[in-house]
Amino acid sequence: MPESENPLIVQSDRTLLLDVHAPRAEECRKALIPFAELVRSPEHLHTYQITPLSLWNAASAGFSGNQAVETMRAFSRYEIPGSVCMWIQETSERFGKIRLVPGFSEISSDGAKEEFLFLVTVSPYVYKEIEANPLARKLLVPCKYKEPEIAGQNIQLSETEKKCCFRLLLTDRGTVKQMLLKAGWPVKDDIPLAEGAPLEIVLKQKTSGGKPFEVRDYQRLAAESLVGDKGPGTGFGTIVLPCGSGKTIVGMKIMSLLQTNTLIVTTNNSAVHQWIDELLDKTNLTQDQIAEYTGESKAIKPVTVATYQILTWRPQKNGPYPHFSLFRQNGWGLVIYDEVHMLPAPIFRVAAELQAVRRAGLTATLVREDGCEDLVFSLVGPKRYDIPWKELERSKWIAAAECIEVRLALPNEKEIEYAVAGSREKHRIASENPLKHKIVQELVRRFPDDRILIIGQFLSQLETIAQILEAPIITGRTKNSERDALYQEFRRGNVRVLVVSKVANFAIDLPDASMAIQVSGTFGSRQEEAQRLGRILRPKEGISRFFTLITKNTVEEDFGSNRQKFLAEQGYSYRIIRYENEGSFDELAVQPEPQECRS
Repeated sequence: MPESENPLIVQSDRTLLLDVHAPRAEECRKALIPFAELVRSPEHLHTYQITPLSLWNAASAGFSGNQAVETMRAFSRYEIPGSVCMWIQETSERFGKIRLVPGFSEISSDGAKEEFLFLVTVSPYVYKEIEANPLARKLLVPCKYKEPEIAGQNIQLSETEKKCCFRLLLTDRGTVKQMLLKAGWPVKDDIPLAEGAPLEIVLKQKTSGGKPFEVRDYQRLAAESLVGDKGPGTGFGTIVLPCGSGKTIVGMKIMSLLQTNTLIVTTNNSAVHQWIDELLDKTNLTQDQIAEYTGESKAIKPVTVATYQILTWRPQKNGPYPHFSLFRQNGWGLVIYDEVHMLPAPIFRVAAELQAVRRAGLTATLVREDGCEDLVFSLVGPKRYDIPWKELERSKWIAAAECIEVRLALPNEKEIEYAVAGSREKHRIASENPLKHKIVQELVRRFPDDRILIIGQFLSQLETIAQILEAPIITGRTKNSERDALYQEFRRGNVRVLVVSKVANFAIDLPDASMAIQVSGTFGSRQEEAQRLGRILRPKEGISRFFTLITKNTVEEDFGSNRQKFLAEQGYSYRIIRYENEGSFDELAVQPEPQECRS
C-alpha cells in the first residue's frame, strides 16, 4: 500500500494523528493501544499522545521502545521525526535501569529485627544521580551488595549492579518507588511477593439463581495479564475497563487464579454489599467466609470487603488511622482496590507500605483531576490491561449510548444575580437553573419506557426535582439499608425514576437503567462524567441516552466542555440541542430500532 494511504501522522510534539477513514485505521488503532494514550476522538482525526508513563506502562508489559517506533513506521504516512524516535527509545530504556531486589535482615542494637532491600542499577551515571538526590539520601544508603540468605532465591545481578547498590528499609519500598518515578526513573520491582493464606476459590458455571455464567474472553485476558506467571515482576497492576463491562468479574477471576485470602476495598457500603452478593452468587465462597468491614460492621474473614471511608477515618484530625491495621491482618495474599482512581491520599500511604502483597486496581478511567495517575502506577502497579469503550460497544458487551447536551437560557430574573456573583457562586446559580426542573419533567414524560436516573451535585436541587416527580431520592444522608432497598426496587422495575446525588457515581450496578439525566456536576470533573455515563452502559437491548443539562453562556458551559473530554477520548460525541420550547425533543421521541445485545 502506498505510504500516502497510511493512516498515521507522527508529529514532533509526540502526538499521533489517526485518520479514521484510511484503509488500515482499525489495524493501526489496535497497534497503538500498548504504548499511546487516546486524547481526542472526534469524527475524522483521532489524537494520541506518547508520554513517559505510557511508555513505562508498555515496558512493564514487555513492549519495548523499538517496537513502538517500528509500529509507527509501519503505519506512518510521512517520515517520522528523528527526535521522536530517539526520545521514545531513551525514555523506554529508563524502565529496568533501576531494580528492587531481595535484601537481608539484621538485629539492631535494641534487639529489634530490621529488614532491608537492595536498589541496584546497571548505570554508574544513574547511581550518581540518585546518590546526589537530597530526598533519596534520606531513604537510600550506598552499600556493597551481599548475597541474601533466602532459600530458593536465585538473584541474577550484573557486576555493575553489585557495585551500584543502595540499601533501604523494607517499609520504605513504595515510598522509594514513588520518589524515583517523580525523578524520572521508574523502578522495576523484582522482589517476589509474599504468599498469603490459602483459600479455595472456584467460579461457578451457573449462578445461584441457575443462570449460565462464563467469564468473557477480555475479562479472562485482563485477569491473566495481571497474575502473569506468579514470578517476580507480576501479580500487581491496574486493569482499565469501561463501566458495565464486569470489572467485578475480573476481580473474582484474579481471586480464583491466586487462591488466597483477599481484602477488597471499595467506595461505599452499597458497593460492599454488591461485591458480597456477587461473590456468593458466582463463586463457591459461603457467607461464613466473607465479611463486611464498614461503619456498620467490622468483621474480618478470609475474604473481607471494606470501604475507603472506614479505612481513612480517624478520631482526631491529626491523629492515627485506627483501621489501617486491617491491611496487615489475616494473611492477605491479594488486595483489590476497586475504583482505584479514587484512592484517597491516606490510602496511598498504606499502598506505599503494602508492597509485598499482590494487588489489583480496577477502574474505568485512570484520569485524576489532581494528576496523581503516576502514584497509581508506582504504588498499585502499572496498567496491565486496557480496552476502548467503543470496542466493547461494537461487540455488544456494553450498551450503545447517545450523549445529548441540552443548552438552556438563564431566566431573566437570575441574570443580575449571576453577573455580580463570585466564580463558585456563578457555578451554583447556573447549575441550579430552575428551568431544568421543567426539562426533567418533559424528558421523563417523553420516554415512558425508560428506567431513568436523575443525577446531580446540589442536594436542594435534587430534593426539589424528587418532590416534583414524586420520585425517591438517594443522597449521602440516606441510610445504607434504605439505599440498598431503593437500588433493589429500581432493579426489579418497581421504581422507574430514581433521583441520586454523587453517592451513586461509583461501583453501583443498576443494569436496567437506560437513561441518565445529569442536572449538575462537580465543576469540570472528567472522571465523574465517565462514571455517570457508566451507570447506563450495562448490556441491554436498544440504545441508552445520557442527557446533560447546561445553562448556556455561563461557567457551566465551560465546565461542561472539560467534563466531556474523557468521553470524547473514548469515541463518544455530544449531540447539542438548544432548548427553546416543548418541541425541542420531538426528534428524540422516536425510539431507535432495538439492537441485539450480549449479556
